Amino acid sequence: MAHKSAKIAAILAITLTAGLAASAEGPLSTAVAQEDWKVRGLTAPAEIVVDHWGIPHIFAGSTRDAYFLQGYNAARDRLWQIDLWRKRGLGLLSKSFGPSYVEQDRAARLFLYRGDMTKEWQAYAPKARASVEAFTAGINAYIGDVRAQARPLPIEFKLTGSTPEEWRPEDVLRIRSHALVSNVTSEVTRARVACAAGVGADELRRKLDPVTHKRAVPAGLNPCDIPKDVLKDYELGTRQVEFEAIKNKTQASIDPQTRLAELMDKQHYEGSNNWVVAPSKTETGRPILANDPHRTLGVPSLRYVVGLNAPGINIIGAGEPALPGVSIGHNADIAFGITIFAMDQEDLYVYDTNPSDPNAYRYNGKWEKMTVDKQMIDVRGEAPREIELRFTRHGPVLSSEGKNKAFAIRTIWQEPGLSGYFGSSRLTHAKTWDDFKDASHNWGAPPLNLVYADTKGNVGWAASGLTPVRKNWDGLMPVPGDGRYEWQGFFAKDMLPSVLNPKEGFFASANEYNLPSGYPAEERKVAFEWADPTRSVRIKEVLAANPKVSLLDSMKLQTDTVSAQARRFVKLLKDTPGGASTINVDHAIKLLTSWDGNETVDSPAAAIYEVWALRHLGKAVVARVTPAAAREIVGNGHIEAILTYLEKPDTRLGPNPIQARNAIFIETLKAATDELAQKLGGEPHTWTWGRLHQAKWDPAISVLADPQLKAQMSIGPLQTPGSASTPRAQSYRAADFNVSAGASVRMVMDVGAWDNSVVMNTPGQSGDPYSAHYRDLFPLWAEGRYVPLAFSREAVDRVAEKVIRLTPAN
Repeated sequence: MAHKSAKIAAILAITLTAGLAASAEGPLSTAVAQEDWKVRGLTAPAEIVVDHWGIPHIFAGSTRDAYFLQGYNAARDRLWQIDLWRKRGLGLLSKSFGPSYVEQDRAARLFLYRGDMTKEWQAYAPKARASVEAFTAGINAYIGDVRAQARPLPIEFKLTGSTPEEWRPEDVLRIRSHALVSNVTSEVTRARVACAAGVGADELRRKLDPVTHKRAVPAGLNPCDIPKDVLKDYELGTRQVEFEAIKNKTQASIDPQTRLAELMDKQHYEGSNNWVVAPSKTETGRPILANDPHRTLGVPSLRYVVGLNAPGINIIGAGEPALPGVSIGHNADIAFGITIFAMDQEDLYVYDTNPSDPNAYRYNGKWEKMTVDKQMIDVRGEAPREIELRFTRHGPVLSSEGKNKAFAIRTIWQEPGLSGYFGSSRLTHAKTWDDFKDASHNWGAPPLNLVYADTKGNVGWAASGLTPVRKNWDGLMPVPGDGRYEWQGFFAKDMLPSVLNPKEGFFASANEYNLPSGYPAEERKVAFEWADPTRSVRIKEVLAANPKVSLLDSMKLQTDTVSAQARRFVKLLKDTPGGASTINVDHAIKLLTSWDGNETVDSPAAAIYEVWALRHLGKAVVARVTPAAAREIVGNGHIEAILTYLEKPDTRLGPNPIQARNAIFIETLKAATDELAQKLGGEPHTWTWGRLHQAKWDPAISVLADPQLKAQMSIGPLQTPGSASTPRAQSYRAADFNVSAGASVRMVMDVGAWDNSVVMNTPGQSGDPYSAHYRDLFPLWAEGRYVPLAFSREAVDRVAEKVIRLTPAN
């Protein structure tokens, strides 16, 4: 075993560290910089060891100081980002940025936790409150140092003329809009389709699982009562901050259908991969846990990698910088990872309102008054403005133009213990499967596939999240709010599936429909909208075929660019007869039918496939199958639904569906090759995927920067492989193919030999555009490479770039 461990370390040194020397700004330096800082609020001397990739490893004298320094250090690297997160979430943007943000602030306040804070704190791990109090005290200590000019004010504050504000512990928990609950956008879109052409017209917009489930309009609902702008407040309250409003003195107005489509795309492409491999199936005889959560990509990174070491805590991994602890990573005994489990945790309610009192709605045959909360919003440069927030018994009332109608969202956000990702506080000290299961039972949001591995050789999976019980409807459409459609509590423990030591020797999830055979899916109504199975199919295919999986194998699989979905399309295309209308189409068919589905940057077939299938084929099928009145809403359709239909086309395509399908293939391939010729010119063999598919990100604040600073803030462009359908998920904007979502962090853990573990964040750990760690990881991420995730003090010291020695200030 020791020989194998040394061998892995050597492989990593060659494939990672030596590669980094070639990709970064020269070889790793052996000199370690030393800095001495005095910090108010620290109770004992401590150290932050920053490694060559900007990862901080915090060594403190107590658990309290470890969390305090996590907050202090998060502010050191990401003060602008976390300050903006807090102001956006609490509805405080107008105070810093002016009147253009009043509506966004009002919407954000609708979605704050409004319940009993004592119950909220009690819903987490026993010492969770102490960790949050220490964490926010650390942030405030750094803000104090900035105010005292002992630490620099990030340039973004100077661009906006704003200042960072101090935190209260409850701020961390009251913000719920990062919890990634889903389905209400699809409910609204499905209702609009049903209004236009009947609910059956929704078939190509979204595939359902299990496939036997039937769409139906709930009794009492008129789908045409749903205005297209009904989710305006929902979108405003959950969106990121845009700064054109400061530059242009007003918020840009965007068509409600466009906003709804953007919300749908974001939820569709934000997923994740994870897997655990049992010792019997690994090269080392130790478990492997791999995880790469897919989220919207940008700068600075959504994730932050950090290690915490003190008496009572020893953990490393990745989380969101505004939250204490980590949500992906390991302690000394177990490793844990996450992917979204597509549970339906929200519903839109439709009310009849009293014609003489718009704040009263019909419930159980009587008029029931809404709760009206009047608040003041501080506005920079103006007098405070009064706003009005309304709530029904189900939740916040959304602003819309419905006549004698009101609309409210019920979401699990409103329950205690539902702060996004903070359920990981129970994983911090977990040592066994039972501890892990306790954490999964108490996990609220977002709904997750939690995977587990421990140093004793056990691996497992547990579906997790607070699950509403819907007795008389499926959650797929809005419902009347008159008392007929009520949640009957939540699932009891063990009503969601789990598995310990699966017989296959591994377990993998990729947001697909993974309720096990025999699970009462129709009865329990957990969810009916899941991610396409394409990533899951490829991951399981590779793991099943490998009798002895190594760390390097898992790294390669996280960056695998083979599309199982593309292979299914190509299989259909092989039945298409030759003699197409143009030389380019003939050439495209030959390229595609001899292609293995690998979407590399130098692949012409990948470029042809992506432009064809996602930009032209879906639209053409929708035009022939979906009733005309619903086509604009359905758009290009859901690619998995399109593929499923084309594998078994029916007479809606005509009396000979296969022949009609093949004609559509030729027609749309011509449109795709014409587009490629216009965009890329030249011959088809020069139309490589990387010429189209690139990663270039600018922080939202850059619209206020001068050209020199904007260039400093900008990341990329770099060519990237993969797509939304490959394990290396690289979703892109349809308009320009720019990568918009993908692996926010990648991590592969050697369970028990922790120092062999590896990680990759992007574009860097720092949010300071002048820091060496602002963009240093971006080219490595684009190339599919990794850096060490050092855990032991000895390993940390070997990769140290700087040591910040901290002592308490008087």
